[in-house]
Amino acid sequence: MHFLSDELDHYVTQHSQDEPELLAQLNKETHQKILQPRMLSGHFQGRVLSMLSKIIHPKHVLEIGTYTGYATLCMAEGLAENGTIDTIDVNEELVDFQRKYFDRSEWGKQIVQHLGSAIDVIPTLDKKYDLVFIDADKDNYINYFHLVIPIMNKGGIILSDNVLWSGKVLEEVKPNDKTTKLIMAYNELLKNDSRVETVLLPIRDGLTVSRVK
Repeated sequence: MHFLSDELDHYVTQHSQDEPELLAQLNKETHQKILQPRMLSGHFQGRVLSMLSKIIHPKHVLEIGTYTGYATLCMAEGLAENGTIDTIDVNEELVDFQRKYFDRSEWGKQIVQHLGSAIDVIPTLDKKYDLVFIDADKDNYINYFHLVIPIMNKGGIILSDNVLWSGKVLEEVKPNDKTTKLIMAYNELLKNDSRVETVLLPIRDGLTVSRVK
């Protein structure tokens, strides 16, 4: 589902900050070599992530779902001096691809890759985070939320991607569609959990911004 017409989407992109050259190269190589390039955050959403990170100016960032590292590098643009990003992914085949682009950026030494299930990795982390981006397997979004809340600084921001799920949140849910049911339950959780205040932005496939109280 397209939430904006192609023409309006193009206008929005053209009147937002240009995509940095390194990210344009990453974008292009992802589409050329990697399966499911639609998973890439892309130009417009990437600039949104960059802007939010620059506003928050986080000391520590946690990313759940690295893919090829596009969003990672967008959020790195706002890192505080000596800040860090912990980014988690289960796909071993993408580790070298990610690292190649991380090391070509100015934040390479500040980005720590974790290979494995985020359910297992998150409890091993010993930092308090100012910014978290959840963009991995949707079936575990609720589990991820409950894992990251205790390690967030007050006022920290949790970003959750794909919360409109191609518009399926508005459709009659098929009995065997577990993922859509879980996304809808996650959206209800963010709306009603007293530990956060939330706004859902209709950016791309839906991006929720939740501020930890």
